[in-house]
Amino acid sequence: MFAWNTTAFKTADRVARRPQPELALSQVAHGIVAGTNVATPIGWRPVESVVAGDQVLTFDGGMQTVVAVERLTVFPETHGESYEDWPLHVPAGALGNREDMVILAQQPIMLESDAAEAIYGDPFALVPAAALEDFRGIKRVEPEGIIEVVRLRFAKDEIVFCNVGGLFHCPATSDILGRIFGETVAPEYQVLPMAEAELIVACLENVRVDRRVCAPH
Repeated sequence: MFAWNTTAFKTADRVARRPQPELALSQVAHGIVAGTNVATPIGWRPVESVVAGDQVLTFDGGMQTVVAVERLTVFPETHGESYEDWPLHVPAGALGNREDMVILAQQPIMLESDAAEAIYGDPFALVPAAALEDFRGIKRVEPEGIIEVVRLRFAKDEIVFCNVGGLFHCPATSDILGRIFGETVAPEYQVLPMAEAELIVACLENVRVDRRVCAPH
């Protein structure tokens, strides 16, 4: 059902938007970079074409309705970004993605790992994208020009499919949800601290997990 289709939604078809504040990458911890495709009932669509009320395929909940969309514009050349904030280039296939993609350094990514199951009792772990540097060809890239970032908000935390196999965390925030539903929502997923995330990624580098190295301390 989700045949790859990038021709139906051209950049020229984007809805005109009001100017955004000149944000730095350090001010935008998470979000999906424009040009990344997400799965919807009518196929794969660029995330920037999604609006509130649309449905997007999620890892645990199937199709879920987007309740709000935040659109942020980042001006890295204006702010002189530090290396730690540079986004990462993910070559096709590195995370199950069919095409190359760019991800923000602090965007949480879900990985499936024997080490995570050994340590936490769950084979799926959320790690900051920065922990993936040098994994399967994933590299930092110096940002150039303007970067458009989209945040999809759902009624609760969700993991969405990006570029087929990439799994991106979309957190629900209490301020937005409070305005919409009059209540706060507890996080559904926990992101591993960087040290633990790097351990999980290091274990993924090995075909056979050494449980003595990847055991909890």
